[in-house]
Amino acid sequence: MQPSPPPFPEHQPPSFRATVHGTVFGARTAVVEALSVGEELVLVPGLPTEDDPGVWVHRVGGDLVGHLPPEIERWLAPWMLRGGRARARAVKVGGSEVPSWRRLVIEVDCVQ
Repeated sequence: MQPSPPPFPEHQPPSFRATVHGTVFGARTAVVEALSVGEELVLVPGLPTEDDPGVWVHRVGGDLVGHLPPEIERWLAPWMLRGGRARARAVKVGGSEVPSWRRLVIEVDCVQ
């Protein structure tokens, strides 16, 4: 039996859309270019020892895509580090003509 998730943060949406930041560092541009709309993505909270752990976005195979915006990471990372789970999928994938911080939009569903 799986343990029940921790209480969800008050005043936060259990489902939302967000841009993915940091998509232009290293080989991430090529990773974003290979994404398809509807593709499942994996959200991983940063290390609990970090001051601001963040939430990292990966392809199912492990390739790093980027991270969620800081205003979302502030509440989502601590919840995930306490055992909360979230699913994500790509809903908009833009090319190099789109500013990097708007190139990838994902939909996130928090499992409650």
